[in-house]
Amino acid sequence: MLRKFLFVLIVSIFATSTFAAPEKNSIQIKGSDTMVNLGQAWAEKYMEINPTDFIAVTGGGSGTGFSSLISGTCDIAMSSRNIKEKEIALAKQKGINPNEIKVALDGLAVVVNPANPVSKLTFDQLAGIFTGKISNWKEVGGKDGKIVILSREVNSGTHVYFKEHVLRKNDPNSKEEFAPSALMLSSSQAIADEVAQNSNAIGYYGMGYISSKQKPIMVAKDEKGEYEAPTIENVINGKYPISRPLFLYTNGESQGLVKKFIDFCLSKEGQDIVLKTDFVPINR
Repeated sequence: MLRKFLFVLIVSIFATSTFAAPEKNSIQIKGSDTMVNLGQAWAEKYMEINPTDFIAVTGGGSGTGFSSLISGTCDIAMSSRNIKEKEIALAKQKGINPNEIKVALDGLAVVVNPANPVSKLTFDQLAGIFTGKISNWKEVGGKDGKIVILSREVNSGTHVYFKEHVLRKNDPNSKEEFAPSALMLSSSQAIADEVAQNSNAIGYYGMGYISSKQKPIMVAKDEKGEYEAPTIENVINGKYPISRPLFLYTNGESQGLVKKFIDFCLSKEGQDIVLKTDFVPINR
């Protein structure tokens, strides 16, 4: 009797381990705050087409996305920058193999309040403002008023890109940093909200966040160059000087539901969503 009981118990355990774990039908996506609206739009449309699958999308910054991928708490990391060497090294220590997929392009907009008369700035002027060397709007053709600098937090890929590309002008030897007075905000939306209510504020974010409550600045590489607006067309033709690729990262080559979702993002339907959310498609 005891032998028969043990046999039934072993069979039951085997059956449970074999059949009780259905194929995973949900994935977690974390990372770039710039990409969170795009990621959510992708997820909503994908789940509309595939109602048995569930896609959860949260922001927090590119660094948060990489940390989550490395710790195994997300399936896909969204990032507005390339993964760093030290992040790759840490990932490999954890048995994670970061795999990069470019999914869109983005123009980084510099924005002020619509009441601010300043409408165009050079790279040097932008660097001067965000490092604190230029502290009053009258120094760049505006009204007399102290400039309020808004930046994303250091964990943000947008913060890193702006510092390296604008403040340091892609010079690896440059040590330029944001002014100590700069307010580090947790999201692009927080910057948008502050600019909308502060006539002396200036900030930056992905151009998908631009609304009528902020005025995008036209930017030139130098005083002799053409001033260009952050528009989709200007990012595509390379005229707008502050633009970058956007990425999804997976652990190794994507498989299963992760691959199915990424294939959707790169499809015509997925790239149409890129365009509708004011980013620039890589596949048209």
